[in-house]
Parts: sequence; structure tokens; C-alpha cells
Amino acid sequence: MSAALEDPRSPRVGQRAGRSRTVTSRDIELFTAISGDRNPLHYDEDFAAATRFGGVVVQGGVTTAVLNAVVAEDLPGPGSVFLQLDLRFLAPVRPGDVITGSVEVTAARTDKPITTLAVRVTRDDGVVAVEGTAVCWTEGRPAAADVRRPVSRGHGEREAG
Repeated sequence: MSAALEDPRSPRVGQRAGRSRTVTSRDIELFTAISGDRNPLHYDEDFAAATRFGGVVVQGGVTTAVLNAVVAEDLPGPGSVFLQLDLRFLAPVRPGDVITGSVEVTAARTDKPITTLAVRVTRDDGVVAVEGTAVCWTEGRPAAADVRRPVSRGHGEREAG
């Protein structure tokens, strides 16, 4: 496909984006209200202290939510949804941690608005808490076929734009 026909808004391999936020105990409470996850690892200091985690940990859904924000707001951007996620949880996140969700485009299809990303959530101490890959669909970003839509010339003839 000719570079002249590619949508300049389309993600390109190597592009990066990220967002940071402080995780709070309130995040745990809100996630519990949504999910019903009442695991004592998230609430019970004594129980959590006696585990390999050594203290209360934030639910994985709270930790990875920052990736939803990056994908929906920054890259690939508005209209994007996850089609697939493959995540490895490598280290706990605790209330009070500042986490940064980051994405990097590793592949971008030109025939469909599908982007593959390397994704990561890092704590403020530099420890990678979550790492993996994501495949996203971005509604509203025209596919190559939309950019090259044939134009009717009358009398049954068509010209590819």
C-alpha cells in the first residue's frame, strides 16, 4: 500500500505512550463493589502480612486499569478497545504506589484498524509489576479500504481513488 494513502492518524511501529496514577485504598473498595472480589489479600493486613506478598496488595484489575486509560485516551486513542490481552503479573502493587502504564506499538495493520502493543505497568520504585501484549481495535480510524473507496464515474465505470 502506498504511504500516501495511509491515514496519518494511524499508529506506527515504535510509537509510545504512558500515564501515571497513585493507587489508593479507595480503588480497592471501588473495584470490590464492581467485581465482588473480597480476597483478604486486598483488605486484611494480618492475613496479607503472613503471605509471600508481605502486605495488602491491589487487585490486578485495578493495577491494569491504567492500561485501559492509555489505550483509550492516548495510543491507539479514542475508540480503541482490547481484542486480546496476554499479561504476566510480576510484582505486587500496594495502596500508595504510583504506577505508570505504558504501551509501545509493535505492529499496526494497514488493512484494518488493528494495533498490537507491548504493555507494561511499572511501580514508582522502577519495579515492573505487569508486562505483556495487547491487540486493539480502534473504531473510527478508517481502514485502508475506506481511504481507497471507489468513486462512481457513471455508466457503470468505477475508478479506484
